[in-house]
Formats: sequence, structure tokens, C-alpha cells
Amino acid sequence: MEFWDILDVTGNKTGRTIWRGQAFQAGEYHLVVHVHIINKQGEFLIQKRSLTKAVLPGVWDITSGAVLSGEDSLAGAIRETEEELGISLCPEKFLMITRLKRKNNFVDIWAAFSDVSLDDVVMQVGEVDEVKFVNADDMMNIIFSPEYPKYREYIYKQAMLEVLRNINLPHMQ
Repeated sequence: MEFWDILDVTGNKTGRTIWRGQAFQAGEYHLVVHVHIINKQGEFLIQKRSLTKAVLPGVWDITSGAVLSGEDSLAGAIRETEEELGISLCPEKFLMITRLKRKNNFVDIWAAFSDVSLDDVVMQVGEVDEVKFVNADDMMNIIFSPEYPKYREYIYKQAMLEVLRNINLPHMQ
């Protein structure tokens, strides 16, 4: 069973935990991470969501998931990357882009700079059906796709547009 720390309206832990699927009380949130893995060529590693997923099955997306109880955002980003793709990245490869507040969660958007190969990827069964690299234009098309209206709100799209316009690879050295 997956447990989540409950956050207050400002994003601070309240000391309360719930299990995945348990109802939130008014003013409660949990933390989610999105990880955009970028290689030396400025390409993004994306994954096709499993057809068995309840949300956006079969859609090309980025690594993402809920932060577990006791984890911080970075630890959650590292764990999700390892779980979904079998890729172990050190914390120094990650750069926090922004935090967005949604209806029941905060989403921390991370860039992870690593020159991984598709041969390095071990896809998590039931989560990921396929992986590939795309350039910044293709990534922008995915983020602005009509398939994402509920999951990629305007502020998310604007934050990622800024990243895509200013790709700089500080953690690749």
C-alpha cells in the first residue's frame, strides 16, 4: 500500500498521512513529481504510458508519480525515475524547475540532465510500454497536445515553454 504525506495549503507537511485512494479533507494536498530527462543533445526521454493505466493510457508522457510518505521531492523524483525506467541518477543531475499548486496536489517539475541511452532503460511493467527521445519542438507539441487539457494546465505549459526556450545543460559536465 502506498502512503502519502499530507501537505497544507502552503505545501508544508501537516504530520498526517493517507493511503493512495483515501479521500482528502478540505485544504489537504499531496506531492507529485514530474521528471523531464534531458540528454547532451537537448533531447527529452519520454515514455509511452501503459495501456492498462487508468489515466492517459497509451499517451506519450514524462516520468511522474506521487512522492511517498517520508520522502522529499528530490527523493521522489529519483525513485520514480529508477522505478519507471530503471535509471539511477545522482541528485546532482536534477534541477528544480518550479512547483505548481493544483486541486489536491502540488506538482514539482524537475529537469534531470543525463546522457542515458535507450539501452540503459528497463521499463516498469504496467507503467511504461515504450521509450524514445524527442527534440524540444516535439516535447513542446506533447506538452501542448489537446490530450492534456486536464493534466497540463496553462501555468504548467508556460513553465515548460520557458525551459524549452532556455535549455542549458549545466549538469552535464
